[in-house]
Amino acid sequence: MANDDPTQKGHPKGLYALFFTEMWERLAFYTMVGILLLYTTDTERGGLGMPSAEGNEIYGLYLAFVYFTPFLGGMIADRYLGYRRAVLVGAICMASGLFLMSVPGKSFFLLGLLGLIIGNGFFKPNISVMVGNLYEPGDARRDAGFNIFYMGINIGALVANLMAAAVRNEAGWLWTFRIAGLGLIVSMLILLSQWKNLSGADRQPAKDPDGAGLSVVFAKILLPTAAFGALGYFLAQWLATHGMLPAGMRPAIVGFLFGMLPVVYFFVNLVRGASDDERPGLRALLPIYIAGGTFFMILHLNGSAMTQWARDNTARDQRPMVASLQQDALPSYYLTAQEDTPRPDPRSLGVVAEDRHARMFGQQRLDQEAVAAIAAENPDLRVVELPVADDGGQPPEVIARAAAVYADGVVTVKEGEDSHGAKTIDVSVPEGAKPTGRVAFVRDVEGKTVGVFVVDRALHQALYQDYESRFGHAPQLLPPGEYLAVTNPEIFQSLNAFFVIAFTPLLVGFFASMQRRGKGLSTAQKLLLGMVLTTASLLLMSLAGVMSDGGAVRVSWLWLGGFYAVVTIGELCLSPMGLSLVTKLTPPRLVGLTMGGWFLATAFGNNFSGFFGGIQGMMTPVSFFLLLAGLAGLVALYLRLVLPGLDATIKKYGG
Repeated sequence: MANDDPTQKGHPKGLYALFFTEMWERLAFYTMVGILLLYTTDTERGGLGMPSAEGNEIYGLYLAFVYFTPFLGGMIADRYLGYRRAVLVGAICMASGLFLMSVPGKSFFLLGLLGLIIGNGFFKPNISVMVGNLYEPGDARRDAGFNIFYMGINIGALVANLMAAAVRNEAGWLWTFRIAGLGLIVSMLILLSQWKNLSGADRQPAKDPDGAGLSVVFAKILLPTAAFGALGYFLAQWLATHGMLPAGMRPAIVGFLFGMLPVVYFFVNLVRGASDDERPGLRALLPIYIAGGTFFMILHLNGSAMTQWARDNTARDQRPMVASLQQDALPSYYLTAQEDTPRPDPRSLGVVAEDRHARMFGQQRLDQEAVAAIAAENPDLRVVELPVADDGGQPPEVIARAAAVYADGVVTVKEGEDSHGAKTIDVSVPEGAKPTGRVAFVRDVEGKTVGVFVVDRALHQALYQDYESRFGHAPQLLPPGEYLAVTNPEIFQSLNAFFVIAFTPLLVGFFASMQRRGKGLSTAQKLLLGMVLTTASLLLMSLAGVMSDGGAVRVSWLWLGGFYAVVTIGELCLSPMGLSLVTKLTPPRLVGLTMGGWFLATAFGNNFSGFFGGIQGMMTPVSFFLLLAGLAGLVALYLRLVLPGLDATIKKYGG
């Protein structure tokens, strides 16, 4: 299949085209992972303002389906499209999804997510297959080629959140989606420019007479999955209506879990129906799937629970950082700030009795009634009207606090309760509605014009009166109109990619050294080590919870850095080993299905990443991280118990 001589020292030309194609696509993907929860739950910078549980549900389901669809995308490429066209179709779908998300409105947002999920299903499995197809069987350059390709993934992941932070700080949420969409277009252009050079990595689509056809997959997996998923969803809705659904569980999460039951049954039957020679290897995949699913449940807390920890519990004002990667610490930041952290001057804030008016201001969806109400409650403020598209000659400190205004009757505000009984406020506008202008509320303080941020009375009291009651003195104040500059919370997710790049050669060298000394670890032992390190990373975060006084105060970013360092070493021990074992323990006729099983196990874990992010606020940080450490520890114990048999099976199949 390859079009280069396998004896040459260099790599096939197509490798570098695939490297950059993947790098740009991963930049877009990890941009979404980094900001999805922040955007859906944001109430101060023009986000969607959803409750935390709903935002985490969307995050978990998005990542779950992103890892479910490659199971189908690989089969469609094999039988109908070929790999190059499948990757191109995937890139087009993902770019379209990101541009849809850049249009205001929840419907466009959800349609965009669907485009990303479908596109990833075509893109993710097939570009990796193309890398492998560049090399003939037995080519010694193959492993190094995958290492180079994997580096492209992590460069994209490293840059993603740095780019996202800079763009959203300067231009807002929607431009972040647009820039990520442009990244996908660059990815497509690279692919198209090297189309002929990549012909050797492609294959003509054909049906495999020994493989499971799409009709079999549809009848035995997809149709039952959809039926069970719908059953679980409507059952959970009924339970929720009668107050019987456990706290933190949401109908969509329950539906997904129910939908996985036929998948589990299918793979159990696959093992039962295998020949005596094949059955031990297939049975040995169970602990590998369990370990992989659990690990990715923890790792992909990076976009849910760990991002919430970075946002709400990490002191982000204590490090020098590039200005474009910092944002103003708006009022909610100071609720858990340390005692000596200066607070905004009260004259920098406007106060309203109706929390819905404060929410409308924060989500930048005001109407004339809200503008009038805010002005009436703060008679010392001036209302400055601004055009939609430019600064109207106003200084930056005023522009920074401006909010969009819509005609009366356009903005809808609905108040309710979430599954925990907490009050929710949903501020929405119809699809395609355009603001008529913007307004800024300003106050003249000591000869300076100050742009005012609007808060409700409860938040204002927590910032000042409650502070004095707790510490016995008034807080140190910032100059009027100024806020602390803090690092964006999504920046910390880039630590995982940074540590992958930094630790990979060190870990490879360490394992090679152990092997030379006759103390090398088996593949199964590396899996166990990865799970032990994952448990240790969560125990480290439970200590951070102790230091945070139950989440009452922010702690150093080094706790988060330590978590990502330890869990990344666990990733390097576990993830490559898991992928390798799936291919080694499976008969060739079933590799596509069992690799799909690995992705499905990952999808299962990802759904729980969103679930645990949703219940994080219901527990103390110590209890939350100890719960997760306990789950990871149980899986590590299970791996230890099956280790001898797993080692023996792996050796039997040449692993």
